[in-house]
Amino acid sequence: MRRSPELTVAWLVTLWLANVVLFVLVTLIAVRTVRGQTLDTVALYGNSLGRRTIDGPLDAALGAISIASIAVVLIVIGGVALARRRLPLAVMAAAVVVGANLTTWVLKRAIDRPWLGVDQERFHAGNSLPSGHATAAAAFAIGLTLVVPPRVRGVVALLGATYAAVVGVATLSSGWHRPSDVVAAYFIVGGWAALAGLVLVLIQRRSAVVTRAERAEWSLAGALALGSFLAVIGLAVVFYVAQRMSNPVPAMSNSLLRMGYLGSALTVTGAAYLMMAQILVGVHRVVPHSANGSAGAPAPAA
Repeated sequence: MRRSPELTVAWLVTLWLANVVLFVLVTLIAVRTVRGQTLDTVALYGNSLGRRTIDGPLDAALGAISIASIAVVLIVIGGVALARRRLPLAVMAAAVVVGANLTTWVLKRAIDRPWLGVDQERFHAGNSLPSGHATAAAAFAIGLTLVVPPRVRGVVALLGATYAAVVGVATLSSGWHRPSDVVAAYFIVGGWAALAGLVLVLIQRRSAVVTRAERAEWSLAGALALGSFLAVIGLAVVFYVAQRMSNPVPAMSNSLLRMGYLGSALTVTGAAYLMMAQILVGVHRVVPHSANGSAGAPAPAA
């Protein structure tokens, strides 16, 4: 069928605004409030559970991310898109990776973390929100999801979301980042993906055709169901812990600290799948066919 870009544009603008608003809310709560800083610190004190159970795979996931690896990611994403004769898609997918990582780098230095009497041990390290590792992993997952052929998009999307979740939990388990740092990074990547999608829709030729068969059905349902389940359970555990934070963090029981870590890890994992789900909703409209088979806007799928 012929594309109807107005609805897609409205969805992408709404998506971008939602990611910006949620990023601001997470930042204000986690960085500017005592309760938010305390919940983050509880998760870090309880992360021995993660280090003890899955230390090896988590370290491997973190070690794979570097400046060089981001360059490799750009080459892979660009190569896939160019092999399918989609130059605009290659440019915008690369923009997601570069833009999200640059935004994270700037914000991490611009955001001030005030001293509120919480986590004396890490206060002098300065602000850590958002997480650069989580940003890089999530941007890679979404960038690759945008450029691969529709027949493998669902599998790539779910594997990418899983990879982003593993890296996010790894930064928490290693003590490199607080839970809010990771969730904030996902919002940055989600915002850039919405912005890139908006540009792709606006530059498409009027001949672009949306194919219903390319809608992300099972992968969208899976990402949405798994992300919602994990996020709800994780937030419920975090809320339970928040109601019992009557002592300073070092004086809290080990069981409460571990619950704080577990709740945060579940929330981070759920957020990674929900981040991918928001992309899968409209990806078949952002990357449609062209009725005349030409490339200018997207060319026919490989």
